Amino acid sequence: MEGKKQSRHHHFVLVHGACHGAWCWYKVVPLLTQAGYKVTALDLAASGIHPKQVTELGSVSDYLAPLMELMTSLTGEEEKVILVGHSMGGVGISAAMEKFAEKVAVAVFEAAMMPAPHPGVGYSLENFMQCLKQMDFMDSQFSFHDGPENPPTSVLFGPKAMSTKLYQLSPPEDLTLGMMLIRPCPLFNDAETEAEIALTSEKYGSVPRAYVVCEADEIIKPDLQRWMIENNPTDDVKPISSADHMAMFSKPHELCTYLLELASKYA
Repeated sequence: MEGKKQSRHHHFVLVHGACHGAWCWYKVVPLLTQAGYKVTALDLAASGIHPKQVTELGSVSDYLAPLMELMTSLTGEEEKVILVGHSMGGVGISAAMEKFAEKVAVAVFEAAMMPAPHPGVGYSLENFMQCLKQMDFMDSQFSFHDGPENPPTSVLFGPKAMSTKLYQLSPPEDLTLGMMLIRPCPLFNDAETEAEIALTSEKYGSVPRAYVVCEADEIIKPDLQRWMIENNPTDDVKPISSADHMAMFSKPHELCTYLLELASKYA
């Protein structure tokens, strides 16, 4: 009973992926809350209802500022954090693991970018982006605020891309919600990200990690998810069959059951 009571002190912090916001966790939050946990789903900068616009973000640090501010505000004494990062949210929780390792009980990567401390986040991002470049983004819109001769500075998923690559197994209501609420996501080059997010084995590497493999993901294919796990082994792996990229919509109960198992295991 004491171990169970202790586990209730964990605080879930849910970090969304590209173009999304805190709203994408609306099915997950009540399930975790009903189980007795404190839950925070936040908007990264220029996402969800965050007031900034994507053109106002000059760096990865600007984008991740809301997460870092939240982590700074938590003492880590009476409760530890369970970080959950979806898709590109994996970069954000990795940065938080490095800076606040002592406050994190376990970090969960849900079909997420999972960089390694060696040879570095830049290498991981480069491989990740190479795979993304091979994908068909269909009607997604890229913006070039630095000029057409330079790499794109932001992306906004298109309706066809969302319906066939991200939400193909999710309820139609959730697809409709997503198309109404998505916002452009900033894109930063590898060198900038490498300079701002330097991961170490001593800090990032000291935090237990778990990976949720979405077996029907059409945007970050299962093979890419497993490649990241093989190159940066995790403490736990959970495959969810028939989960598209948005497992919080297509398989919310299976996802929450696993998150609760992790909360108990890492109490």
